[in-house]
Order: sequence, then structure tokens, then C-alpha cells
Amino acid sequence: MFPKVFAMSAIISTFVAVKRFTTLVSLLWLTIFGVLTASRAQVQAGPRSQYYDSVEVSLLTCSPHEEVYSLYGHTALRFRDMHNATDVVLNWGTFDYNTPHFVLRFIFGLTDYELGLQPYDNFCDYYRHWGSMVTEQVLNLTPDEKVSLQRLIGDNLQDDNRVYRYNFFYDNCSTRPRDIVERAILGKVSYEPREGYAPTFRQMIHQKVEGHPWTRFGNDMLLGLRADRSTTRQQQEFLPENLLYDFDHATIVAPDGSVRPLVASRRMAVEPGVQLMEPGFPMSPIACGAALLVVSLLVAVAEWKRRRTYPLWDAALMVMTGLAGCLLFVMVFSQHPTTTLNLQLLLVNPIHLFYLPSVLRRKKTSYWTVLLTMTSLLLLGSLLQHYAEGIVSLALSLLIRWWSHHFCDQSTKK
Repeated sequence: MFPKVFAMSAIISTFVAVKRFTTLVSLLWLTIFGVLTASRAQVQAGPRSQYYDSVEVSLLTCSPHEEVYSLYGHTALRFRDMHNATDVVLNWGTFDYNTPHFVLRFIFGLTDYELGLQPYDNFCDYYRHWGSMVTEQVLNLTPDEKVSLQRLIGDNLQDDNRVYRYNFFYDNCSTRPRDIVERAILGKVSYEPREGYAPTFRQMIHQKVEGHPWTRFGNDMLLGLRADRSTTRQQQEFLPENLLYDFDHATIVAPDGSVRPLVASRRMAVEPGVQLMEPGFPMSPIACGAALLVVSLLVAVAEWKRRRTYPLWDAALMVMTGLAGCLLFVMVFSQHPTTTLNLQLLLVNPIHLFYLPSVLRRKKTSYWTVLLTMTSLLLLGSLLQHYAEGIVSLALSLLIRWWSHHFCDQSTKK
């Protein structure tokens, strides 16, 4: 069960907060684009302000539910044209899981997402089913800004523009709606600073996965040194709840200098419901690390008494650390900028597998010197990067192996 949990947490939960792509999306966007075009033609025939009084654009913020892909929430735009009885949700979080080599492309940061549409009622029904709350912020847009947004949406729905290269922190389902709204504003959006709020990417992720220790472990294994830097307001908006907060406290500064709130009104689109939590792995990463450390100490005591090492225990630690290191090493070549510089690679890397045959055969090897160096550097690196829970316990367990071999070698020489 542990390998499955680790793989799902490390790969899927670190970066995915989206919904699956369906074949109906293409039909939906074609339909709505036709409606938008027809609406534009009608506007030209009548007073623009009068017509666009019946158009509402809202930011939808969906709270997390217990599925691993939803732990970070979700953001979408609602376009409601009461004149034409059109009510759809624009969702930049759709993707095609059947794309060839999807998992590999996802790991390397080469996943393409796209803008999809679905009826507003269906969107709400999905989150109502999971017990998630959906908050709606009706944007305070002028008729000209609604026209501008309508044009931008139409352009974004074109085949050449609908697909984009997804990045969890920098270009995702939360940043895309923000960007298109800002582009439609005839003036400037002014955001109120959040005094004393400058969390790191890792801290924000930890907040969202509280109560999911193995998800947190997978995240921390893959996220590197850059995830521990303080973030700006714009970077913080990769999380839907931060974008919701910033929109609530933002204003629009018009070209004539007038100021108005960005959000005209706020309402609950879906009330929070009951969420069921499925039990996870019974032991936490800290507990597993502590158990590993205790076993390592017991093995070392037995070796000290017998003046002889147990290579099978060495092999178990080396295989576990080396295989996990293969995954971290692959992430060095990923397009995800926060995974390439990971100090945990100092210890969790494929080098252990390279030395495995010589250790099993009890041959003289430089492995123990290499291990001491790597472990010492890892512990020093903890001053710069936050490590996954249990990594320090693993480092101490391997240091115990170094001490045990050093002690037994010294005893043999005597």
C-alpha cells in the first residue's frame, strides 16, 4: 500500500487540482461561442449599456473535498447572459487523461490543459455531490469591460488558444481567470497589500494538505529549495482561496481616476455539505521514520555484540533510498521550476544502487565514505530547505550503518 500512496501523493497530489476532460467540451464551446457572437451582433443593434445590464460575470471559488486532486480548491469563471438564457462556466482545469504518455508528460511538466465549458447547473451539482462549497463573486464590470471580456473569451476558445502548458504554481486554473479579467479591465486593478503575509509555496501547500500526512510527504519529497522562498501576492494567487481574498479587497482604477470595488456582490452558489474522509495509511511518515531509526539502532547493537555487520539490512536501506532517488533524479529534468534544485538528492539518489553489489559481497568499497559525506551535506542543507518528514530519520539510520561498519572494521583489524 505504501508505494501506491507515495506514488499517488508525489505525482498527482503535488500538481493536480483539476477535472477530467470530456468529449462534450468541444460541442459546448462551439455552442457558447456561437451565442457570444450572436450577442455581439445584437449589441451593435441596440444600446450597449442596456443590453449588458443582463450580463453577469462571476469568479467561482470551489472549496476542497477529500479527493486528492481537489485538496487545493478550484477556480472558474461564470458567464451569465440572462437576455439569451445562457449560463455557462469557463474552466481552465480540463485535460485529456488519454493523451499518450500522460503520466510521463505530467512528471516532466509537459502537460497541456485547456479551456472547457460546462453548464453552470452541472458544475454546481458536481461540487454539491462532494460536499464542497462554491463561492460566487459577481464582478463589478462596465458594459465596455464585459464586451472586452466577451471578446477575450471568444479568442481564448479558438483551437489555437484553448490549450496551454499547465504549471501548478505559475499558470493554472486560478491564475488564468485572474489574467483574463485583468486584461478586460479598462483601467487598472489595484490590490490591497496583505501586511505580514509572505508565505512560501511549501507553507501554503502544507496548509491545504493538513490532515493528509502522506500527501504532504509526497509533496515535500518532490519540492525543492525554490519552494521555500517567500512569495509575492501574484504568486500566492495560484491557490483559489488567495485569489478570492485578493478579489474581495481589490478595486478598479478607471482611466478617469474614479475608483470602484472589483467585486460588486458575493453570494453562496453551493452551500457546504457533508464530506466523508477515507482512512489513509495507518502510520504517518514520522512514525515510519521513527520505526526505521529504532530498527537501525537494534541492528547496530546486535552487530556491536557480534562484531559483524548484516549486509541484508544494508541492502534493504540502499534499495529503498536508491529507488526513491531515481524518482527525485528524474525530477531534475522536469519543467517544474520548484523541483529541479532539491537538496534531498544529496542522500536520496541512485548512487546507493550502484554500490549495492559490493556491499552485499562484503568487498572493500568507498561507499561508506561517500555515504558519510552525502549525509553530512544533507544535514547541513536542512538550514536552507525544508525536508520531508522522515528524511532526517533515514539520514540518521544511514549514519548508524556507517558507524557500525566503521566499528566492525576497526574490531577486525585489532
